[in-house]
Amino acid sequence: MSNKDIKLHSNFISDIKKIITTARNSAIRSVDFERVKMYWKLGERIFVEEQQGKDRAEYGSYLIRNLSASITPEFGSGFSYRQLAFCRQFYRTYPNMNALRSQFNWSQYRLLIQIDNEYKREYYELEAVNNRWYQPIRG
Repeated sequence: MSNKDIKLHSNFISDIKKIITTARNSAIRSVDFERVKMYWKLGERIFVEEQQGKDRAEYGSYLIRNLSASITPEFGSGFSYRQLAFCRQFYRTYPNMNALRSQFNWSQYRLLIQIDNEYKREYYELEAVNNRWYQPIRG
């Protein structure tokens, strides 16, 4: 095998690795964003249901606790009271699902919804996008 063949082979392998890595990262982002949309839809549904209650604060807590107890056996611990409360808060913070950024995963949104000041939250969103803070760190 000549040096030219080795270089060609090396470039070929490099291209193949790049294709695989790009596809994997795209798949991860797609799955992450589907999870974000699921949590948003859960939050919306919880919020709509709780608005029908008379004493909203008390009913909201009751509703989420019972919902968690009902779905955790089937769907696992990812639907705890705390997680479902975050879903409701997520919907209230971002009432328009079309405004969600596909670059952010659920963990990043959980951090963002804890920022009460809307302008500060928007600042961090823009900084994250401009500085590519949303890039997944994969091994």
